[in-house]
Amino acid sequence: MQVPIFGYAKDGFEKVKATFEDNFKYRHEVGASCCVYYKGNKVVDLWGGYRDKKRKQYWEEDTLCIAFSTSKGMSSLAFALLHSKGLIDFDEKVATYWPEFACNGKENITIRQLLAHQAGLFSNDKRLTHEVLSNETVLSDCLAKQKPYWKPGSQQGYHAWTIAMYQNEIIKRVDPLKKTLSKFFKSEIADALGLDFHIGLPDAIPNHRVAELIPFFPTEALKGENSDIGSIMKGILNPFSTFYKSLLNPPFALNLNNFNKRKYMSLQIGSALGFGNARSIAQAYNEFATGGKNLQVRKETLALLETAPIYPKNGKSDVVLHVEIPFSLGFAKPSMYQNFGSNYRSYGTFGAGGSGGFADPEKQVAFGYIMNKMGTHIANDPRELALRTAVYDCIFEIEQKKLASKIAVSPIVQSI
Repeated sequence: MQVPIFGYAKDGFEKVKATFEDNFKYRHEVGASCCVYYKGNKVVDLWGGYRDKKRKQYWEEDTLCIAFSTSKGMSSLAFALLHSKGLIDFDEKVATYWPEFACNGKENITIRQLLAHQAGLFSNDKRLTHEVLSNETVLSDCLAKQKPYWKPGSQQGYHAWTIAMYQNEIIKRVDPLKKTLSKFFKSEIADALGLDFHIGLPDAIPNHRVAELIPFFPTEALKGENSDIGSIMKGILNPFSTFYKSLLNPPFALNLNNFNKRKYMSLQIGSALGFGNARSIAQAYNEFATGGKNLQVRKETLALLETAPIYPKNGKSDVVLHVEIPFSLGFAKPSMYQNFGSNYRSYGTFGAGGSGGFADPEKQVAFGYIMNKMGTHIANDPRELALRTAVYDCIFEIEQKKLASKIAVSPIVQSI
């Protein structure tokens, strides 16, 4: 059966469209969207497949989908604006802005350490139930009182859920209007750029616009190549593991079908409950990859985002994910394990199941991909990786043609 594919890929980027189509043919894609900007121009905008498990409803141009940890990038772009506005210093102590935070060994944790997932606050001793998460006062108190699991700065451990909870508390204390992370993102980035991306699914968005999340089955991983399901299942089955504590508290995350319920989808948690499409993800990163003029992002802020990560003292491997994915200022940075972008200047985040988005200032590339059928990789989902690779293959060919053209018309060549 022919899968419906819509949108376009401009001249030179046909390989990206072909790869997008191949994802449906060979990589078990159900519904997805992909968008790419190059040097400020939107060169790829594709969507297709189905937004439901039964494959009855087409994925539309305005279909939204849960982004999981790709949401962290959107949250961290908003957080970067705080720095650009002079409201925070990345090297200042968190307690400077949030006095209640200064307890149980957290007195000297800096914003930079927190955003690098090095603060040791990857979970919380309290079960983060829906009742806790929906009570702003109770949640704030839980976060403020939490004791670090290690000496801050000594290790890196993925703050899967808690990172944006801490970002939210800091934003509320430094923003002149006391906005939450969700509201700050909406006003300062989404509304300013015209993005259809939301932290916490608004009640006003009807169900038919939202893609149904299709969880993976462990048996699927046995058929795939290089799946991370082994380490994932070990973490899921061991409630004492760092993986379990980080990714499965809140406890509703144990059942992936809960992410299809409005009760949980509406929670304004910028770590995982962002809803949008690839177009909005790529457009947001394009703003930062091309100088931030529309949002008036300071050059100093952009330079800091592009700086190489500072590794913790005790090794590069993440103690939650057990792979090397360095973080800086809220974003993942390229590594041998996940080598995205052109070089260390690139930054972005990638979500559970396969989604991802990033900025590459070196090449002025912005990339976004989102889907509803979850894969079984911690990172480098075959569908996302294939698209990402195709983008850079196209850019390489474009640059080679330009170089050849320049050589052909140079005075030296003409005189030979």
